[in-house]
Amino acid sequence: MSSKFFSAHLCSEGFAEATRSETEEDRRHFHDCLMAPMARQVEMVLDRIETLPIRTIAPGHGPAVEQSWRSLVADYRRWGRQQDQATATVALLYASAYGNTAAIADALARGLSGSGVRVESLNCEFASSEQLVAAIRGCDGLLIGSPTLGGHAPTPIVSALGTVLAEADRSRPVGVFGSFGWSGEAIDLIAGKLRDGGFRLAFDPIRVKFSPDPAMLAELEERGATLGRLVLAAPARSRRSATGGGLHESRSLPAQRALGRVVGSLCVLGLRRGAAEQAIEGAMVASWVSQAGFSPPAISLSVGRDQPLADLLEVGDLFALNVLAAGREGRLVKTLLRPLQAAPDRLAGLELLESPSGQPVLREALAWLEARVSQRVACGDHWLLVAEVLAGAVLDTDGTTAVPQRRSGTPV
Repeated sequence: MSSKFFSAHLCSEGFAEATRSETEEDRRHFHDCLMAPMARQVEMVLDRIETLPIRTIAPGHGPAVEQSWRSLVADYRRWGRQQDQATATVALLYASAYGNTAAIADALARGLSGSGVRVESLNCEFASSEQLVAAIRGCDGLLIGSPTLGGHAPTPIVSALGTVLAEADRSRPVGVFGSFGWSGEAIDLIAGKLRDGGFRLAFDPIRVKFSPDPAMLAELEERGATLGRLVLAAPARSRRSATGGGLHESRSLPAQRALGRVVGSLCVLGLRRGAAEQAIEGAMVASWVSQAGFSPPAISLSVGRDQPLADLLEVGDLFALNVLAAGREGRLVKTLLRPLQAAPDRLAGLELLESPSGQPVLREALAWLEARVSQRVACGDHWLLVAEVLAGAVLDTDGTTAVPQRRSGTPV
């Protein structure tokens, strides 16, 4: 029972969705509205969820997920990491007495996310001082919101404001917002302290009496988007170039020869499913392998659709990637490239270790990585896999990586 996690604003007659594709757009919209501003916290919750013996996910809104919950968890991680890849971050600090200030914060966060800015959303009632300091020091813009209780800001906001005044960069744009029932002194207090401290307000303080109505929520989203554009346009920001282009598909021989010069590490992919006598074990040579990310560490690899192991490498599945050592790869590759009829158990006779999850590791390998498939995309006659690295080690510190040399990018 996942409550808001994995929800979608849908109502259907069936208990569970028929396919992932029919609800993906609605679940993505729900994620972007409620979960994206808390991407780091969501990632930590996902780590805990995946340790549970899940059969079905039943969210608070929308149909349950029975057949493809692993794919949905992987989507949540991917959507959250798209936020992490944003080139600018806005820290959104708030407290809320009756949910009204939180509703304002959510609307601002949606506008910020829509402009391409990552949002670090922290409820000051529950955030630790370490979280506040890290968010304030690491942001490119800042929003702080408060209700007014008895003519004052609540203690968590007063404390957070003190941290902002002590730790934040004065050159970063800031905004103030809040909900109130009578006079809204807390909003004026925060704005005045920030101005006196040398901060530049990106817009006039947002004051909402009681709860924001739909028209106000739309305006708040636009305010958030405006702040996002202001942060992204700041001249001091280092920018990543977003250039397109690339080699167009060509079947000419010169292009295929050039493609053949693109090489990766020579590896052995091994996997084990199940336990004891019911275990399924297999291995294959993999040479289209590359690092795909730093945070989280990730690799990409390509697996032929006709490979027997392809059906065991769905999103969420674990495997071990054994990086072979130059000069010692010949025997292993010859053994693993034998036809299945001649060698149904391709790991037989090889000295094996185990990764933390029990995946097969070759003792002769230069290094090994344990990884979990996070994305799987059809790419012609191959599956392109992206996998998050969970563990690994170097077994031979003196060796070098084996690299296959090809004459052409064609299969023959």
